[in-house]
Amino acid sequence: MKGIAAGIGVVVLSPLLLAGTAMMMASSSEAATTASFSGCLTGLDTAEVTKEVTKILDGASGKDVHIQGLDLPAEQIPNAQTIVATGLSLDVPKKGQIVAIATAMQESRLRNLNSGDRDSLGLFQQRPSQGWGTAQQIRDPVYASEQFYKHLLKVDGWQQMKVTQAAQAVQASGYPDAYAQWEDLATALQKAIAKTFPNAGKNKPAKDTESASGAGMCTPDKDGTSFGRIPEGSVPKGYKIPKDADPKARAAIEWAMHQLGTLYQWGGSCTDSHGPDPMGRCDCSSLMQQAYAHADVKLTRTTYTQVNEGKSVSAKSLKPGDLIFSRGTAARPEHVGMYMGEGLVIEAPRTSKPVRITPIKDWDILAARRVL
Repeated sequence: MKGIAAGIGVVVLSPLLLAGTAMMMASSSEAATTASFSGCLTGLDTAEVTKEVTKILDGASGKDVHIQGLDLPAEQIPNAQTIVATGLSLDVPKKGQIVAIATAMQESRLRNLNSGDRDSLGLFQQRPSQGWGTAQQIRDPVYASEQFYKHLLKVDGWQQMKVTQAAQAVQASGYPDAYAQWEDLATALQKAIAKTFPNAGKNKPAKDTESASGAGMCTPDKDGTSFGRIPEGSVPKGYKIPKDADPKARAAIEWAMHQLGTLYQWGGSCTDSHGPDPMGRCDCSSLMQQAYAHADVKLTRTTYTQVNEGKSVSAKSLKPGDLIFSRGTAARPEHVGMYMGEGLVIEAPRTSKPVRITPIKDWDILAARRVL
């Protein structure tokens, strides 16, 4: 893709990592080119890596965090987290996530670079001139990760390849063997980060037609069709929160509506959906959790646990603020939204889609819960 392996800007690596490695440092606006590599990171203590990763994800500054191979953990670990979260949201197997992290380590040292060889940018040093997207898109870690995975999944037999071979099949680097040196570190990071996501890696249950008690497969009298087509991220013309809505439900709905148009992020906390950190964006259950947190109502974090919150209600008797669940099974649904009244639901739907309002007719309701 670039005829360059490192793409690390002006980052200076430790002597251990540079042992046996010839480096030619470019200007500060260019990535460094690795002529050869050695000093592979092997024998990493995964438990120790997990402990250090957790420090960063819990808000530590990085000053006292030490992970072999990472010189700027406060910057690098959140980027690795985004890569893993994006892979999980796209159902990319664990090996694919490892390939992605190893690639980003080699190309940018897990830094979201503003420059590189020729017009290369971002975590994976993707090039606008080669069809990877606009410069602005490539600088979005979620978009860049999605693009890497989409290209990887198109490679025939990538799961049977070595990590460095799979990475090279996507990147077409001038140093095809260079990715191998990061495999152990990428494996440790993927394992440590995946543990922080609820239910990551667990087998999803087969879909069936089981319904929750009292919910059924029916919908309320109003199905939202009267609003016509609803542009993604917008409020339907004429919609108002019903006057008889519970005050706390009203507060939760209003807060959720302020997140409209922000992009979905699997595993995102929904604590800063308009901010620069992708992990501050919302997924379906964190949108519910944070909306109700702003109404002084505490909900658990995941769809799998929220389906047990409050009490079960019939889908024909929904009130504004009720949680509705779909996909999977009634006992273990995979998606959640909030009923807004007037036959409308607000949701964070899936990767690459924004928080939006949809008509309830589009929902195959498996369960409904009233949390007030």
